[in-house]
Amino acid sequence: MRGTVDVIFGAILSILITIWIEFLRKPKISFKKTNASDHDYSQFSEKRPANKARFLSVTIRNKPLSWMVQWLSRNTALQCHAEITFYHLDGQDVFGRVMTGRWSGTIEPIPAIQILGDKNQIFISNIDSSTSTTRKDIYTGEESDLDIAARFDNDEVCFGWNDEAYFSKPAWRNQKWKLLPGRYVVKVEITSAGDKAVNYYRLLNDVDISSFRLEEAQPDDIKRFKV
Repeated sequence: MRGTVDVIFGAILSILITIWIEFLRKPKISFKKTNASDHDYSQFSEKRPANKARFLSVTIRNKPLSWMVQWLSRNTALQCHAEITFYHLDGQDVFGRVMTGRWSGTIEPIPAIQILGDKNQIFISNIDSSTSTTRKDIYTGEESDLDIAARFDNDEVCFGWNDEAYFSKPAWRNQKWKLLPGRYVVKVEITSAGDKAVNYYRLLNDVDISSFRLEEAQPDDIKRFKV
């Protein structure tokens, strides 16, 4: 009888240890606010849609394991993709929809050209097929920046920034994600292999472009939007 109990106890303990190890190895996404990125295009030989721009982004990291269990290896956060939602401070969804995120520094999408017949040409955006800009594997201990918003020249408005901006009219200033002067709460949700991580920021767009920035959300913001 004692031997049977020991076998059962050992089996349960083995299962629990396996579950604990697999839990530790799961990707663990963390967020970090990055400094705004300023660009001057006025000296470029090729004309760009703006002479100057400021881009806002956040850093997404797959945290390494604690030193106590570094003999294990944390899994890669596979196919990470982001949904970004903009809110007024009172909790109202600005656009009533989420914006698909774009990973900073990835190749700018270009139109794909399809020719029908001898004369007709149709330009088709390849945004949906450009998974390298919307999905990313993040290895343990590594990080990637995610675009949030951009502002240009002397504009008082800013725009949510993703692949769609390259095909908008006017270019870069996507009216679909236009934000008037003011302050907003930005919800950033990262999904990876079924797991989700969420963080919140304040977007300050009631200032000049040199002060256009993201800040950590206020405690009341998190209480209001974290559901």
